[in-house]
Amino acid sequence: MTQTAPLAITMGDPSGIGPEIVAKTLAKGAESVVVFGSSVVMEDVVRRLDLGLKVKRIADPQEARTEPRSIEVIEATQIIAPPPLGSISAISGQASFDAVVAAIAAAKTGKVSGIVTAPINKEAMASAGIRYPGHTEILAEYGGAKRVAMMLANDDIRTVLVTIHTALRKAIDEADFDAQMSAIRLANEGGKALGIAAPRVAVAGLNPHAGEGGLFGDEEIRIIGPAIEAARAEGIDASGPWPGDTVYMQARKGRFDVVVAQYHDQGLIPVKYLGLEKGVNITLGLTFVRTSPDHGTAFDIAGRGIADTGSLETALAYARRLVAAQIKTKEGVV
Repeated sequence: MTQTAPLAITMGDPSGIGPEIVAKTLAKGAESVVVFGSSVVMEDVVRRLDLGLKVKRIADPQEARTEPRSIEVIEATQIIAPPPLGSISAISGQASFDAVVAAIAAAKTGKVSGIVTAPINKEAMASAGIRYPGHTEILAEYGGAKRVAMMLANDDIRTVLVTIHTALRKAIDEADFDAQMSAIRLANEGGKALGIAAPRVAVAGLNPHAGEGGLFGDEEIRIIGPAIEAARAEGIDASGPWPGDTVYMQARKGRFDVVVAQYHDQGLIPVKYLGLEKGVNITLGLTFVRTSPDHGTAFDIAGRGIADTGSLETALAYARRLVAAQIKTKEGVV
């Protein structure tokens, strides 16, 4: 099998729980992982939590040796002292952005096999003059992807979003035929990447009761339905539009493999309701693997040492699974 490069894990916003969950996860013995961020920040969290880990700076992921009880850090940003915990900070916003951009560059050149990102804070980035709604948009631009989609997944359901970080009023306009087709195709590809040979893709409606035959809106008739038919003509097992309030229940029962949601909260509420500790965010449409925990920076508990590592560990497990699938595909193993 092809030799696998280490995974990159970005430290996230250093004023939040990102560095903490990264350090605590690596303390459990996660192998072949390189942290992109700041050694100053990682040394501080290791000391505060008394983890007994050695923080080692390396210049290139290829130098990684995955030594026991150590954290290997690529210095992706310049921080002189740890920023304040639990509050918006331009320094932290810049640092979290720098780490993601550096990890993307490494992934594009094959120096890392994929990226797992700890949580960032949009307000902190904005305070540093960085205007991106979130990770997905940064990954799309710096990763050179024409179209990306978020897949949120846990043990019970998987969902892909037609529109992501945008106002609900704009999301309705942006959920056009092309956006529907892109999301359905990426949902199908994402299901296959997770080992499902012929994913059953359910497409949720935009309106209550999926429009009720046009009584509550006609987007299902004019846009979503035709996109589903076009996807089926391409050989994708797509169906719908299904009412958004019941389609996830059907997916949990095993009727569907992936649900395409029309807007952010329609897709994320069901996944997060089932437990943040088991949820993972996968970016589809990139040339490299990217996953992340399904939670935010949690400023309210930053520095208290009580942040749960479950979602980050799940994100790491999914990243390894996706990288392994990529290697099999490249080697012609189906």
